[in-house]
Amino acid sequence: MKTVRALGALALCGATGTLFSALHAPLPWMTGPLLAMALGRYLGADIAAPSGGRAAGQLTIACALGLYFTPAVAGEVAEHWYLLLAAAGLAILLAYASGWFLMRCAGLDATTALFASVPGGAAEMTILGERFGARSDRVVLAQALRVFMVVLVVPFAFTALGLHGTDPYRPGQSAIDGLGLLALLGIAAAAGGALARLRMPNAWMLGPLSVTIALTLGGVSLSAIPGWLSNAAQLLIGCSLGSSFERESLRTSPRFIGVVVLSVALAMFASALCAWGLALLGSVPVATMVLAAAPGGMAEMCVTAKVLQLGVPLVTAAHVTRVIILVTTTAPTFRLARRLKQAWGA
Repeated sequence: MKTVRALGALALCGATGTLFSALHAPLPWMTGPLLAMALGRYLGADIAAPSGGRAAGQLTIACALGLYFTPAVAGEVAEHWYLLLAAAGLAILLAYASGWFLMRCAGLDATTALFASVPGGAAEMTILGERFGARSDRVVLAQALRVFMVVLVVPFAFTALGLHGTDPYRPGQSAIDGLGLLALLGIAAAAGGALARLRMPNAWMLGPLSVTIALTLGGVSLSAIPGWLSNAAQLLIGCSLGSSFERESLRTSPRFIGVVVLSVALAMFASALCAWGLALLGSVPVATMVLAAAPGGMAEMCVTAKVLQLGVPLVTAAHVTRVIILVTTTAPTFRLARRLKQAWGA
């Protein structure tokens, strides 16, 4: 039964991705499947994303991104370390501001509101939230809506504004080698699996990305990632994101959804304004910095940068920095804030 549901989802996503590609829509192999799955789930279609599909998609995208980090590019990214930290700090401030907004306008408790707002990975925030007593259904829905909105709005907005770059960065390896590709994916899978066993956040993105960057910096050229494989990876990620929406939760939570949508829209606007200032400070393209600071998922924003040729290494490094800082600091910061509140209350 699971296999039939997954095959149905892949067929729907494949058809929608093909249609969006023919229409020259931005990120067709991600946005098409994302919309198709979300709509299908809302209408009650008996479809589900294939098990492990998101991990496979992230692994492939991570390998493609890691190939950009040649020694020269890595040095250039390192020179902008202050922008990476500033973007992560901005994400923390926006998360707490959005949490306060949800608490006041949606009637959520402080714990649920915070973990529903932190852009550190939907799965990671849901797990952390459950440990502190947050409502997991609200956290899951809010996180899914955040990624859904950013993935749809940012690529379409950039395309409408003509912000398609002429990125000078190119992957360190451009030739496709069958055996080399298998070796690269195998090494990446081993790294992702190792981090997953250690319960590391975003294991299937950070593990493969780390080893691919290490190989590229070391001058080890195995293979480039074929375009069709990158498209398939985007399809799997879009399919997984769309399957996060449950008909019942969407139907019974109109006020909550409305407040979350407004909260995400405000966060996107604020991050874009701040990114504009950071871009001027660091002498980098504004569009690149907007992607680097956008409150979307790491894989999704990095794919957007890759497709639109807008500072792939800097965007990737910024989102990796943000995820690591948010995931490692959210729980300790929340514990400290709760203790201070209890002490003041006493």
